Amino acid sequence: MTAAAVRFVAPSGDVRIGRLDGSTITDAGPAGPGGFVPDPGGWERIAAASGAAYQADAVRQLPPVSPSKVICIGLNYRDHAKESELAIPEVPIIFTKWPTCLIGTGEAIVLPPEETRPDYEAEMAIVFSERFTRASGAEARAKVGAYCAFHDVSGRRFQLETPLRQFDLGKSIDTFGPIGPLVPAAGVDLGALDVSCTVSGEVLQHSNTRNLIFGVEALIEYVSTLVTIEAGDVLITGTPGGVGDGRDPKRYLVPGDVVEVAVSGAPVLTNPVVSA
Repeated sequence: MTAAAVRFVAPSGDVRIGRLDGSTITDAGPAGPGGFVPDPGGWERIAAASGAAYQADAVRQLPPVSPSKVICIGLNYRDHAKESELAIPEVPIIFTKWPTCLIGTGEAIVLPPEETRPDYEAEMAIVFSERFTRASGAEARAKVGAYCAFHDVSGRRFQLETPLRQFDLGKSIDTFGPIGPLVPAAGVDLGALDVSCTVSGEVLQHSNTRNLIFGVEALIEYVSTLVTIEAGDVLITGTPGGVGDGRDPKRYLVPGDVVEVAVSGAPVLTNPVVSA
């Protein structure tokens, strides 16, 4: 597997950038306010990492980036639209997760008592390398500096049961945005990656990004036509069918669960589930 970029807390308490090789993190220097930015200079820094080495499970891993926004796509797999009993969208469905919900791999997903329907959603996320607007086609693809596994934890009660369906609130509960280590997107076919979710040893979602309704370039073009994208911003591309809310019986997250989100070529994103 390709070496990945991480942001972590060193034993000294300093926040650092590092290269993840298997289970070893090699220090690549101090983290800036934006975390790791996946531009060419950022990846050169990761390749040249030569500092102290740590076991990955011995340090706290933070979200690798600190984005200005997390752009989310709803109903972007046909099987998920079907299980949600909704029509196939004619244009991308856009919502957001507030960046304060982001956590790193290994950190706990904390279930608040007010959210009675916490659900899992495995996704492939992309991270942008530079600031831009109105990009399309090959230009849009060239703005993608990294990709990773992402868990769009979803509070269905607040998302669906509250007045006017407070979608963003249900999606942005603290710790409801686990994001994994970043791997380079250059040369990778982002339309041919397996995506899966395993909850406490049971595979509950499995698909491939070839089944996306709207591919990466189309999503970037649609969003960037109206919104300026900043370096380090995150776009999550949608979840396949198999979510807990679409099952009979329902299968929601409970304390004691361990969730693993896997995307081809990227480190597995693993997070335990606990109660508040």
